[in-house]
Amino acid sequence: MRIIGHLDMDAFFAAVEERDHEWLRGKAVVVGADPKGGAGRGVVSTANYKAREYGVRSALPISKAWQFCQEAKKQGKPECFFVAGNFKKYGEVSDHVMKILRKYLPAGEAGSSLVEEASVDEAYFDLSGAGSFDKAEKIAKKIKKEIWEKESLTCSIGIGPNKLIAKIGSDFKKPDGLTLVREEEAEKFLEPMHIRKIPGIGPKAEAAFLKKGIRTVRDLKKFSEEELPHFYGRIRGRDDSPLVEEYEAKSIGEENTFEKDTKDPNVLMECITSLAADVSRRFEKSGFKAFRTVVLKIRFENFETKSRSRTLSSPVSDKKALNKEAIKLLLPFLDKRENPKNKAFRLLGLRIEKLDS
Repeated sequence: MRIIGHLDMDAFFAAVEERDHEWLRGKAVVVGADPKGGAGRGVVSTANYKAREYGVRSALPISKAWQFCQEAKKQGKPECFFVAGNFKKYGEVSDHVMKILRKYLPAGEAGSSLVEEASVDEAYFDLSGAGSFDKAEKIAKKIKKEIWEKESLTCSIGIGPNKLIAKIGSDFKKPDGLTLVREEEAEKFLEPMHIRKIPGIGPKAEAAFLKKGIRTVRDLKKFSEEELPHFYGRIRGRDDSPLVEEYEAKSIGEENTFEKDTKDPNVLMECITSLAADVSRRFEKSGFKAFRTVVLKIRFENFETKSRSRTLSSPVSDKKALNKEAIKLLLPFLDKRENPKNKAFRLLGLRIEKLDS
């Protein structure tokens, strides 16, 4: 029996700031670039749940976040507080959380437990060794309890028969949620959900489906496998993708899908810098000593996907070198060299390869 969990920290960066600064507790908090009174450049890294009520989301231009907060203030709602991120601190807290997670995991058939750190604030983990979903749920409760006791932070956990269901489950009752979906329940669990809950269905695909009156996962099931090859299994709760421990990886990467397609070079530069920082953090934890290849992934508004890479003459290990190479790969896409039709960006990804241990 396969049992997979997905842990997702609740509004992680903002929650850490609230924890560490008493004056922020209970307020609308936005972590990101300096808004400069609405003239700032850059994007939102994280918004807590009170700020999200105003329409503020991660990857939103910081100027737009400022506007939303000002509009809310005019309506008599509490003020937003903008905070610069401390990514070194977030990385340290993430390390503490992952240690707690690993502490409780049962050994699998190979004698060890698997944890796939998807990002600084989320991880997939194998609970198959628990032997039953009921025992897996008890383990998840212990994990949540210790994270709260040790770090004063809440997380949401989804438990399911695969990564797809676990991921959707962790988002089902946020914040501080715990959702368990057994294999025989997976298909019915997905049916009433909006189509955007299915990974791979973004704004463009959503718009196309809505024109046809397709709004829920149940509606999607009207299509045949030939008509919907990429999603046919997913919308029925099927997913056989494996968990991969970071030390086994042949590459280390991060991606960001923008909430709205963007052409703003400031947003794109802010995003690639943030991705480089996240990849560097994971690289430092991976046990590898150096890397030689940097790969940039671009997905445009029409879902056209391109990648560009650069292999260095000698191995490097520092964050500055990665950030520099990432920017050099991105720049041609900001003008006619690689983007002659000036298409908007849907996704940016960055990874390093040829890892040296």
